[in-house]
Amino acid sequence: MTKIALITGATSGIGWATAVELAEKGYRIIATGRRAERLEALQQQLSVPVYPLVFDVRDKEAVQEAIDSLPEAWRQVEVLVNNAGNAHGLAPIQEGALDDWDAMIDINVKGLLYVTKAVLPLMLPQKKGHIVNIGSIAGKEVYPNGNVYCGSKHAVDALSKGMRIDLVQEGIRVSEVNPGLVETEFSEVRFKGDKVRAASVYQGFEALQAQDIAELISFIVTRPAHVNLAEVLVLPTAQASATVLHKQ
Repeated sequence: MTKIALITGATSGIGWATAVELAEKGYRIIATGRRAERLEALQQQLSVPVYPLVFDVRDKEAVQEAIDSLPEAWRQVEVLVNNAGNAHGLAPIQEGALDDWDAMIDINVKGLLYVTKAVLPLMLPQKKGHIVNIGSIAGKEVYPNGNVYCGSKHAVDALSKGMRIDLVQEGIRVSEVNPGLVETEFSEVRFKGDKVRAASVYQGFEALQAQDIAELISFIVTRPAHVNLAEVLVLPTAQASATVLHKQ
Protein backbone atom coordinates (compact mmCIF):
# COMPACT_ATOMS: atom_id res chain seq x y z
CA MET A 1 0.00 0.00 0.00
CA THR A 2 1.25 3.50 -0.84
CA LYS A 3 2.50 5.37 2.20
CA ILE A 4 0.69 8.47 3.41
CA ALA A 5 2.38 11.67 4.61
CA LEU A 6 0.53 14.44 6.43
CA ILE A 7 2.17 17.85 6.09
CA THR A 8 1.10 20.97 7.97
CA GLY A 9 1.66 24.39 6.48
CA ALA A 10 1.65 22.91 3.00
CA THR A 11 0.38 26.08 1.31
CA SER A 12 3.86 27.57 0.78
CA GLY A 13 7.57 27.34 1.42
CA ILE A 14 8.99 24.24 3.05
CA GLY A 15 5.59 22.58 3.42
CA TRP A 16 4.74 22.94 -0.27
CA ALA A 17 8.19 21.79 -1.37
CA THR A 18 8.01 18.80 0.97
CA ALA A 19 4.64 17.78 -0.46
CA VAL A 20 6.12 17.91 -3.97
CA GLU A 21 9.24 15.98 -2.94
CA LEU A 22 7.39 13.22 -1.09
CA ALA A 23 4.86 12.93 -3.89
CA GLU A 24 7.77 12.28 -6.24
CA LYS A 25 8.79 9.46 -3.88
CA GLY A 26 5.32 7.97 -4.28
CA TYR A 27 3.68 9.11 -1.05
CA ARG A 28 0.02 10.04 -0.99
CA ILE A 29 -0.24 13.48 0.58
CA ILE A 30 -2.58 14.90 3.20
CA ALA A 31 -1.90 18.62 2.77
CA THR A 32 -3.07 21.00 5.48
CA GLY A 33 -3.16 24.77 5.77
CA ARG A 34 -5.40 27.78 6.15
CA ARG A 35 -5.57 28.81 2.46
CA ALA A 36 -7.92 26.51 0.58
CA GLU A 37 -7.01 27.93 -2.81
CA ARG A 38 -3.33 27.12 -2.26
CA LEU A 39 -4.18 23.55 -1.27
CA GLU A 40 -6.29 23.22 -4.42
CA ALA A 41 -3.38 24.47 -6.52
CA LEU A 42 -1.07 21.93 -4.86
CA GLN A 43 -3.59 19.18 -5.48
CA GLN A 44 -3.70 20.07 -9.18
CA GLN A 45 0.10 20.16 -9.43
CA LEU A 46 0.82 16.76 -7.90
CA SER A 47 0.41 13.53 -9.81
CA VAL A 48 -0.39 11.46 -6.69
CA PRO A 49 -3.64 11.48 -4.70
CA VAL A 50 -3.86 14.52 -2.42
CA TYR A 51 -6.34 14.98 0.43
CA PRO A 52 -6.59 18.65 1.44
CA LEU A 53 -7.56 19.64 4.99
CA VAL A 54 -8.25 23.31 5.67
CA PHE A 55 -7.72 24.33 9.29
CA ASP A 56 -5.66 26.56 11.56
CA VAL A 57 -3.31 24.60 13.81
CA ARG A 58 -4.05 27.08 16.62
CA ASP A 59 -7.63 25.82 16.83
CA LYS A 60 -7.52 22.53 18.74
CA GLU A 61 -11.15 21.68 17.99
CA ALA A 62 -10.65 22.31 14.27
CA VAL A 63 -7.49 20.21 14.27
CA GLN A 64 -9.21 17.26 15.90
CA GLU A 65 -12.29 17.53 13.70
CA ALA A 66 -10.16 17.64 10.56
CA ILE A 67 -8.11 14.58 11.48
CA ASP A 68 -11.22 12.72 12.64
CA SER A 69 -12.85 13.48 9.27
CA LEU A 70 -10.25 11.52 7.30
CA PRO A 71 -11.88 8.63 5.44
CA GLU A 72 -10.67 5.12 6.17
CA ALA A 73 -8.50 5.01 3.05
CA TRP A 74 -6.51 8.01 4.36
CA ARG A 75 -6.06 7.03 8.01
CA GLN A 76 -2.88 4.94 7.72
CA VAL A 77 -0.61 7.95 8.20
CA GLU A 78 3.05 6.91 8.37
CA VAL A 79 4.75 10.31 8.17
CA LEU A 80 3.79 13.52 9.95
CA VAL A 81 5.71 16.67 9.06
CA ASN A 82 5.00 19.37 11.64
CA ASN A 83 6.02 22.27 9.43
CA ALA A 84 3.45 24.99 10.25
CA GLY A 85 5.21 27.80 12.05
CA ASN A 86 5.81 31.52 12.02
CA ALA A 87 7.81 34.45 13.30
CA HIS A 88 6.08 37.73 14.11
CA GLY A 89 8.11 40.84 14.74
CA LEU A 90 11.74 41.37 15.66
CA ALA A 91 11.99 43.54 18.76
CA PRO A 92 13.60 43.58 22.20
CA ILE A 93 11.49 41.98 24.90
CA GLN A 94 10.46 45.32 26.40
CA GLU A 95 8.98 46.41 23.06
CA GLY A 96 7.40 43.13 22.00
CA ALA A 97 3.76 42.95 20.98
CA LEU A 98 1.60 40.55 22.97
CA ASP A 99 -0.36 39.52 19.87
CA ASP A 100 2.91 38.57 18.16
CA TRP A 101 3.94 36.50 21.18
CA ASP A 102 0.60 34.72 21.22
CA ALA A 103 0.80 33.93 17.51
CA MET A 104 4.27 32.40 17.78
CA ILE A 105 3.52 30.31 20.86
CA ASP A 106 0.09 29.23 19.60
CA ILE A 107 1.35 28.10 16.18
CA ASN A 108 4.93 26.98 16.81
CA VAL A 109 4.30 25.16 20.09
CA LYS A 110 0.64 24.52 20.76
CA GLY A 111 -0.21 23.90 17.10
CA LEU A 112 2.52 21.29 16.84
CA LEU A 113 1.15 19.60 19.95
CA TYR A 114 -2.47 19.69 18.78
CA VAL A 115 -1.64 18.09 15.43
CA THR A 116 0.66 15.46 16.94
CA LYS A 117 -1.94 14.54 19.56
CA ALA A 118 -4.60 14.11 16.85
CA VAL A 119 -2.41 12.10 14.47
CA LEU A 120 -0.74 9.74 16.95
CA PRO A 121 -3.83 7.50 17.34
CA LEU A 122 -3.51 6.78 13.62
CA MET A 123 0.13 5.70 14.03
CA LEU A 124 0.10 3.85 17.34
CA PRO A 125 -1.90 0.77 16.18
CA GLN A 126 0.59 0.31 13.33
CA LYS A 127 3.57 0.28 15.74
CA LYS A 128 5.42 2.42 13.23
CA GLY A 129 5.51 5.96 11.96
CA HIS A 130 7.78 8.95 11.62
CA ILE A 131 7.26 12.45 13.02
CA VAL A 132 9.45 15.22 11.62
CA ASN A 133 9.33 18.49 13.53
CA ILE A 134 10.63 21.57 11.77
CA GLY A 135 12.60 23.53 14.32
CA SER A 136 15.19 26.21 13.67
CA ILE A 137 18.70 27.32 14.49
CA ALA A 138 16.72 29.63 16.81
CA GLY A 139 15.98 26.51 18.85
CA LYS A 140 19.69 25.99 19.38
CA GLU A 141 20.83 29.58 19.90
CA VAL A 142 19.26 32.85 21.04
CA TYR A 143 19.86 36.00 19.03
CA PRO A 144 19.12 39.68 19.71
CA ASN A 145 15.42 40.62 19.41
CA GLY A 146 14.49 36.98 18.76
CA ASN A 147 13.41 36.32 22.38
CA VAL A 148 9.93 34.75 22.06
CA TYR A 149 10.51 33.22 18.63
CA CYS A 150 13.70 31.62 19.94
CA GLY A 151 11.79 30.47 23.01
CA SER A 152 9.13 28.82 20.87
CA LYS A 153 11.73 26.98 18.81
CA HIS A 154 13.63 25.92 21.93
CA ALA A 155 10.30 24.41 22.99
CA VAL A 156 10.13 22.49 19.69
CA ASP A 157 13.62 21.16 20.41
CA ALA A 158 12.62 19.99 23.89
CA LEU A 159 9.33 18.53 22.67
CA SER A 160 11.09 16.60 19.93
CA LYS A 161 13.46 15.05 22.46
CA GLY A 162 10.57 14.25 24.80
CA MET A 163 8.48 12.72 22.01
CA ARG A 164 11.41 10.55 20.96
CA ILE A 165 11.72 9.17 24.49
CA ASP A 166 7.98 8.61 24.94
CA LEU A 167 7.44 6.97 21.56
CA VAL A 168 10.52 4.79 21.24
CA GLN A 169 8.67 1.76 22.62
CA GLU A 170 5.91 2.34 20.08
CA GLY A 171 8.22 2.02 17.09
CA ILE A 172 7.65 5.65 16.10
CA ARG A 173 10.66 7.65 15.03
CA VAL A 174 10.92 11.37 15.86
CA SER A 175 13.28 13.62 13.94
CA GLU A 176 13.97 17.33 14.17
CA VAL A 177 15.20 19.49 11.29
CA ASN A 178 16.70 22.83 12.31
CA PRO A 179 17.28 25.16 9.34
CA GLY A 180 19.22 28.37 9.29
CA LEU A 181 18.27 31.07 6.80
CA VAL A 182 15.78 29.73 4.25
CA GLU A 183 14.37 32.08 1.61
CA THR A 184 10.60 31.66 1.95
CA GLU A 185 7.67 33.84 3.11
CA PHE A 186 9.19 33.67 6.62
CA SER A 187 10.67 37.18 6.69
CA GLU A 188 7.70 38.72 4.92
CA VAL A 189 5.45 37.43 7.69
CA ARG A 190 7.91 38.52 10.39
CA PHE A 191 8.03 42.04 8.96
CA LYS A 192 4.26 42.37 8.48
CA GLY A 193 4.29 42.23 4.70
CA ASP A 194 7.23 44.60 4.18
CA LYS A 195 8.60 42.95 1.04
CA VAL A 196 11.61 45.25 0.75
CA ARG A 197 12.78 44.61 4.29
CA ALA A 198 12.09 40.90 3.91
CA ALA A 199 14.10 40.70 0.69
CA SER A 200 17.07 42.44 2.32
CA VAL A 201 17.48 39.52 4.72
CA TYR A 202 18.57 37.27 1.85
CA GLN A 203 20.74 39.71 -0.11
CA GLY A 204 24.50 39.30 -0.42
CA PHE A 205 24.65 35.52 0.01
CA GLU A 206 23.00 32.35 -1.26
CA ALA A 207 20.31 31.35 1.23
CA LEU A 208 18.86 27.89 1.61
CA GLN A 209 15.75 27.23 -0.47
CA ALA A 210 12.62 25.36 0.55
CA GLN A 211 13.64 22.57 -1.83
CA ASP A 212 16.86 22.02 0.13
CA ILE A 213 14.89 21.32 3.30
CA ALA A 214 12.33 19.21 1.46
CA GLU A 215 15.06 16.97 0.06
CA LEU A 216 16.51 16.55 3.54
CA ILE A 217 13.09 15.61 4.97
CA SER A 218 12.64 13.10 2.16
CA PHE A 219 16.03 11.56 2.93
CA ILE A 220 15.20 11.31 6.65
CA VAL A 221 11.85 9.55 6.20
CA THR A 222 13.16 7.11 3.59
CA ARG A 223 15.94 5.67 5.77
CA PRO A 224 15.65 1.98 6.72
CA ALA A 225 13.34 1.27 9.64
CA HIS A 226 16.25 0.80 12.07
CA VAL A 227 17.74 4.24 11.28
CA ASN A 228 16.57 7.53 12.78
CA LEU A 229 18.27 10.82 11.98
CA ALA A 230 17.26 12.37 15.28
CA GLU A 231 18.49 15.94 14.78
CA VAL A 232 19.87 17.82 11.80
CA LEU A 233 21.13 21.42 11.76
CA VAL A 234 21.31 22.69 8.17
CA LEU A 235 22.78 26.07 7.24
CA PRO A 236 23.65 27.90 4.06
CA THR A 237 27.40 27.83 3.49
CA ALA A 238 27.55 31.57 4.22
CA GLN A 239 26.05 31.12 7.69
CA ALA A 240 28.18 29.95 10.62
CA SER A 241 25.74 30.58 13.49
CA ALA A 242 22.49 32.40 14.18
CA THR A 243 24.32 35.74 14.12
CA VAL A 244 27.44 35.12 11.98
CA LEU A 245 26.75 35.53 8.27
CA HIS A 246 29.20 36.25 5.45
CA LYS A 247 27.65 38.61 2.90
CA GLN A 248 29.41 39.72 -0.25
